[in-house]
Amino acid sequence: MQTVMQDATLQIEPQGFSKQSQQFWMLQLSGWIGYAIVVFIAIIRPQFDDPNFNLSGQVLNLGIEILSGFVLSYVSWLVIQKTVHLPLKKTLTISFGTAALLGIIYNVIKLASYKTVVYHQVWYEKWNMLEFGGWFLFSLSTMFIWTAIFFIMLYNNKLQKEHEMLLRAQTSAKESQLQMLRYQLSPHFMFNTMNAISTLIYKKDNATAGEMLDKLCTFFRYSLDQKAQVESTLSKEIELLALYLSIEKVRFGDRLSVVFDVDDAANNARVPALFLQPIVENAIKYGIESQKEHGVVSISAKIVDNKLNVCVEDQGNGDTRESTPGFGIGLPNTKERLATMFNEESHISIKQSSSGTSVKIVMPLQKVTTHDQ
Repeated sequence: MQTVMQDATLQIEPQGFSKQSQQFWMLQLSGWIGYAIVVFIAIIRPQFDDPNFNLSGQVLNLGIEILSGFVLSYVSWLVIQKTVHLPLKKTLTISFGTAALLGIIYNVIKLASYKTVVYHQVWYEKWNMLEFGGWFLFSLSTMFIWTAIFFIMLYNNKLQKEHEMLLRAQTSAKESQLQMLRYQLSPHFMFNTMNAISTLIYKKDNATAGEMLDKLCTFFRYSLDQKAQVESTLSKEIELLALYLSIEKVRFGDRLSVVFDVDDAANNARVPALFLQPIVENAIKYGIESQKEHGVVSISAKIVDNKLNVCVEDQGNGDTRESTPGFGIGLPNTKERLATMFNEESHISIKQSSSGTSVKIVMPLQKVTTHDQ
């Protein structure tokens, strides 16, 4: 499993890097093209009526300004890429300190190019602090803006990757927890069923015990075909439940009647695997086994207000599994699995009366598509 996760990481990282690189180059090209258009319209175009206006020199100077800015902003990008994994304060200090240095270099290049290309002067002559300071403020702002954009983009990507890693870790932990809870049910169910079979053998009812054992093998063969999944659909759960109840029918004969009332719209609802079995086991134990007369176990499912409502009813006195000695994992197991799967958005209620016990489960309706199956 570790190897698979490593392979997945190797596949994810190049894709993320490629997407990040595409974002950078698209931003660079569109940003500097926009910069060129704005400078041309705001500064060069108004000078067309000047008889001393040097159009070719102005255009060439703008090209040098754009090219040098493009290269310097790329240097800023490389610096932020190297420092984005450092503590935030240190990253900001290095990034904007570099931007200030690049702003000075950019200002010198712009001013030298303007003097040389437009006015044909020696690049370092006739400079004054007022002129340099005015140009420097704009050059520094340009580098700071690019640094801020790159920093936000890279830091946002970093946060997204960390969030994705957290989600993967949470999903893995949730699946492990669901699998662990599911594994609790197998020995629980096996104990109850084998105990019933041993009782039949003790009573020398070997034919009934043999039939029950055959159905038990069929049940486990079917459950193994589900590949020990932690999730299932309601229709598959009902099929598996029907197999389990066929085992109990052998044991109780005419004393047990089962009624299914499941809406077709609920069949594809997403549910934890084997979530109903321990509740139905309780219904049989306290609604059928504890009394001599005929009893009915009813399982119904319907959709109400975009929620799946499942109800298991029996005609016994019931049991909340809160104070009963023994394994006592059936109802708590189901509660915990539902809470884990649906992030505490599910609810189980137990109603007891003289006519029997009703266990109602309400959970968010999440349908499984054909592709998911």
